[in-house]
Amino acid sequence: MTGDKLHELIQKADKGGYAIVSFNYSDIWDFLSIIEAAEEERAPIMIASNPLVARAIGIELCGALGVAAMKKASVPVFHHLDHSFDVELCKAAVDHGYPSVMIDASKHELEKNIEMSKEVVEYAKAKKVHVEAEIGKIKGKGIEGDFAGGDFLASVSDAVELAACGIDSLAVGIGTAHGFYQGKPEINFERLAQINAATDTPLVLHGGTGIPVEDIKRAIANGINKVNVGTTIHCAYMNGMREELVRLGENPYTLDVVKPVKEKIKAVVKRWIRACGANGKA
Repeated sequence: MTGDKLHELIQKADKGGYAIVSFNYSDIWDFLSIIEAAEEERAPIMIASNPLVARAIGIELCGALGVAAMKKASVPVFHHLDHSFDVELCKAAVDHGYPSVMIDASKHELEKNIEMSKEVVEYAKAKKVHVEAEIGKIKGKGIEGDFAGGDFLASVSDAVELAACGIDSLAVGIGTAHGFYQGKPEINFERLAQINAATDTPLVLHGGTGIPVEDIKRAIANGINKVNVGTTIHCAYMNGMREELVRLGENPYTLDVVKPVKEKIKAVVKRWIRACGANGKA
């Protein structure tokens, strides 16, 4: 799988009125669960390691895992580096077989954001790797960033300038947040529509967990081609693990614990694939 193939897939989703879902994994078990669910739903997906996971497991091992999985999967699967604040980590991911990377320089001024994004684009294009960047701020606190201010909204003019530096997709700050929401998400669909009208670059919605299905569909109708989902995956994993450990008692065998937990993760993945209309699109 290459970035060119991913770009074709995203263009197909745009024309078809659905979105590709990018699921974050933490280790081999949720990694496998996500891909198995996609195969059962016949859905193309992206599967992403954030920088904490990439560094904890090692970019070499994550990359090798991704390469093997992309070859083996019966549906299109694209391995992605999510929310890297570091140009060098993006380059390392390119070198180790990731077909897609995200450089998140949104905390910087526009000029610096463009400079860092350009550097990643120039390095990635030689290997046909898809590059995502971000404009505006995605609220919330965690590995993906720490932002609780009010000035989160992406500017249309800034989005156009960043898109012009050669990136393949653009994450936009429109009111979504990483993690669970306190109350109903307040998404600025008007700004999303304005950015979509101003640029041909595919748009990405971060902070999918907790957004109502009707808002997901509305976002897709206004230009979102990729939806990121992370928190609900690791919560299904860890909460399921706790339940199984309690149920099985002392000294259980790893695979006896993991098998039912994988089914819990797969159920969440399938709900998101269907919410984004990607089921049956592989």
